[in-house]
Formats: sequence, C-alpha cells, structure tokens
Amino acid sequence: MGANAGALPRALVVAGPSGVGKGTLIARLKERHGAHMGFSVSHTTRAPRQGEKHGVHYNFATVDDMKAQIAQHHFIEWAEVHGRYYGTSVRAVESVREQNKLCILDIDVQGCRSVRRAQLPAVIVFVSPPSMEELERRLRSRGTESEEQMQTRLATAAAEMDARNEPGLFDIEIVNNDLDSAYLQLEEIFVNELKRAGIAEND
Repeated sequence: MGANAGALPRALVVAGPSGVGKGTLIARLKERHGAHMGFSVSHTTRAPRQGEKHGVHYNFATVDDMKAQIAQHHFIEWAEVHGRYYGTSVRAVESVREQNKLCILDIDVQGCRSVRRAQLPAVIVFVSPPSMEELERRLRSRGTESEEQMQTRLATAAAEMDARNEPGLFDIEIVNNDLDSAYLQLEEIFVNELKRAGIAEND
C-alpha cells in the first residue's frame, strides 16, 4: 500500500454501444493487470447448478428478496429473464473495493445512471466508435443478426451515443478508432485509479 492507504479504489465502469470493443479492451486489461481487478458477483434467483457456490459464482436469492432489494434501489442494474431475476448489487461492488481491487463493470447507459443515482464511487468511461457508420460496418461484419435485429442494435447505439451529452454522467470518453491506442488510454485510467487509492502494482 502507498501513501493513501485506507482510500478504497473507485469502481471502473466501461460503457458504450454494442460492437464498439468494450469486451476486447477489458479482456486485455485483465490479462495485464488481473491481480488488481475484480468483478462483482451477480445476484440470481435461479437455483444453483452442480458445483456452483453461493457468493462465488452467484449470490443466490429468492424472488421476493430480490424484488424487495430492487424496490430499495440496492441494484445498479437488474433484469428479469424468463421469470428469473439477475442483477448487480451496490454491495457486491463494494465487496470488491474492500479487497483493494478495482471493480470493473461493463454495463449499459441505464446502468451508468444507476451508478450515479446510488452515488457509488466510480470513474465512468464511455467507449465510442469513430462514427456510427463505422459501428454499423463492424456490427454487420459479424454476420450474426437479421436486418431487424441490426436496426434495433443501431437504434440503441444511437440513443447511447446521445447519452454522452448528459451532464455528469460520464467522466471520460475514449474513441476506439485504433484498438491499441484505445487500450493505452483505458490502461492509463486504470493505473491512475490504482495510484489514487495508494495501491502499488507490485503489492
């Protein structure tokens, strides 16, 4: 620990439209700085599968418990899928921070709004494409979606891009025009957050 020992690291939130490269950037960050990264354990109302442990793979909860916590705004984000609930709780993120690790969250714009509403200490980064035309080219190059699905993704992406102008929502924007350059910018943010919390890379 360094001079700021005792100051918990902030969460690092990475947002941006589908296809912009968030997953690739986070994977590279994990490869190089995994010892100082943490991922929050999600909540779910589904039953544990064989070998899954509570608090390790998921925080298993009842539907009533999750509904109550959702009503009390304990979740940064949540969704109901086929009658089962999944979510990222503020407490799960705090648990990672208490381990003196940067909690990485890859969430959508609505999730970012929830982070701000919950007043969770976080630096929120928006990764944007160089243009909507380039984003569409990247999405179409996957060749995995119908035209209807593609139009839905593009409409969602346009709304997320518009959110960049919301006052106080995002701290930093990284334009992913070149993956290596974008990664270096994200890595610099990550390392600076470690330093702010007084964490040395060789701890």
